Amino acid sequence: MKSIKEIYRIGTGPSSSHTMAPRKAAQIFLQRHPEAKRFRVTLYGSLAATGKGHMTDKAIIDTLQPVAPVEIVWEPKTFLPFHPNGMNFAALDADQHETDSWTVFSIGGGALAEEGSNKLETPEVYELNHMTDILHWCERTGKSYWEYVLEHEESDIWDYLAEVWKTMKEAVRRGLEQEGVLPGPLNLSRKASTYYIKARGYKASLQSRGLVFAYALAVSEENASGGIIVTAPTCGSCGVVPAVLYHLQESREFSDLRIMRALATAGLVGNIVKYNASISGAEAGCQAEVGTACSMASAAANQLFGGSPAQIEYAAEMGLEHHLGMTCDPVCGLVQIPCIERNAYAAARALDANLYSSFTDGIHRVSFDKVVEVMKETGNDLPSLYKETSEGGLAKDYHPMGDDFEEEVY
Repeated sequence: MKSIKEIYRIGTGPSSSHTMAPRKAAQIFLQRHPEAKRFRVTLYGSLAATGKGHMTDKAIIDTLQPVAPVEIVWEPKTFLPFHPNGMNFAALDADQHETDSWTVFSIGGGALAEEGSNKLETPEVYELNHMTDILHWCERTGKSYWEYVLEHEESDIWDYLAEVWKTMKEAVRRGLEQEGVLPGPLNLSRKASTYYIKARGYKASLQSRGLVFAYALAVSEENASGGIIVTAPTCGSCGVVPAVLYHLQESREFSDLRIMRALATAGLVGNIVKYNASISGAEAGCQAEVGTACSMASAAANQLFGGSPAQIEYAAEMGLEHHLGMTCDPVCGLVQIPCIERNAYAAARALDANLYSSFTDGIHRVSFDKVVEVMKETGNDLPSLYKETSEGGLAKDYHPMGDDFEEEVY
């Protein structure tokens, strides 16, 4: 597995796979062809189906347009074999002849990959890539998951996680202060500030849950408006981990160091899912995004409360297991409905998974690795209608701008 730095990417929303990765791909191609007189970018599958709602075209055009004109070609019905999020960049000369082209894929969490090539691959960091094996390592050495991370990452990992935590907290605080309507045709009002104020008025038990909702909404709304967030493991699921950790630090006064250790464990959990299955909604549905985020937050919370390695594994397993089969069906291709609410519910569910696991000795029948395997199988079985194409589920036939809206977005 690779560094957990690839799970936690600092950038702008609303989508790691549809905004951050295409922008990165455009930057790479521009570096290769600064002499180009024109660019043609063809988007395939999910990238084309929900690209306008995710601002994919804007991310690419903003990167390439300062150098040369850009043509975007939309191919939502064409799915390249390697991954649903395919894109082809072409450089053209003054006579409009193609001088070079590059096909690349956005595989989730802001990461890029080429079919049949290791060009974009970063070094492997971890020799163990299953939770069961790492759990046995913990039991054998007496160490915890975050210590396994520490032994395998570069020496700057704490500095990196410190910046991640700082960015997460800033996203929560900005989101709590913002009011108004989110960008896009849904005219969806921000709710985080209202939830925060209302939650403060309740007694402890209800206040705790309301605050977690508010924190998750705050980050997810920042993401939806193109603000600076951290993928955890994606933009679409970026509200879950910050909400849980921010709430626990505020209510239980955990130090930044302990929060960063929890982030290390959460990153390891996300890494295992990414390596063995997927964190891409276009490939495996929302179970791969919000489900993985819930699993990460569940493990982090359980560690903070003193859970054993077995209990932490159990919390992570529940966080993912109870999201199995969740579809990715963003209304109008925006990371708003149902994405924002799902972040709030997953944050609350992560706290429940932590509590449930803490009542046990950590022994259970279905392992985290088995759930990851099932999640991958379930994702493969889901029709493309339910994998970030906005053609099925909640997104089906929902066009707030009228009958012409489909032509504009899709």
